[in-house]
Amino acid sequence: MRIRAATARDAAAIARIYAPYVDGSIVTFEEVAPNAAEMAPRIESGGDLYPWLVAEEAGEIAGYASAAAFRTRTAYRFAVETSVYVRQGVERRGIGSALYRPLIGTLEAQGFTQAIAAISLPNPSSVKLHERFGFAPAGVYRQVGWKLGRWIDVGLWQRMLAAPTDPPREPRPVSGDRPAATG
Repeated sequence: MRIRAATARDAAAIARIYAPYVDGSIVTFEEVAPNAAEMAPRIESGGDLYPWLVAEEAGEIAGYASAAAFRTRTAYRFAVETSVYVRQGVERRGIGSALYRPLIGTLEAQGFTQAIAAISLPNPSSVKLHERFGFAPAGVYRQVGWKLGRWIDVGLWQRMLAAPTDPPREPRPVSGDRPAATG
């Protein structure tokens, strides 16, 4: 398996991975699956501050992980929200972990202080993955989403990345070929 930075050229594969989660699960509250043309700007919007990674196996993308601004107000700029999705049919083979390890390392090196994961509940696989990487429960939004004919809770998991400083240092863009390809 090779982990590398995602590009807009990966949009079609990423959209195919994401679509079943949109169409048939509560994992995401998005209700219409984006196509490649809609996914490409999402990848590019991360720029050099919010990394997107893909896992390749035998020339195919098996999963992706991304970071995004936690909230838009500037005081939140030291925190990121993280996500990871694995292609259906290849789950439980370590792909999520293989993606999260370099994503979290990159975010730490950039100087972000907190990573937040919002997990639609129940989702024991995602909870287990996040807790394996040091995320701890931080609260639950009760019945905040309506999807597939029911109300859904969202749990928040939080992980410290870099220690906060006073005054804080601005998160740094990823330099070079973020992160180094593995495989």
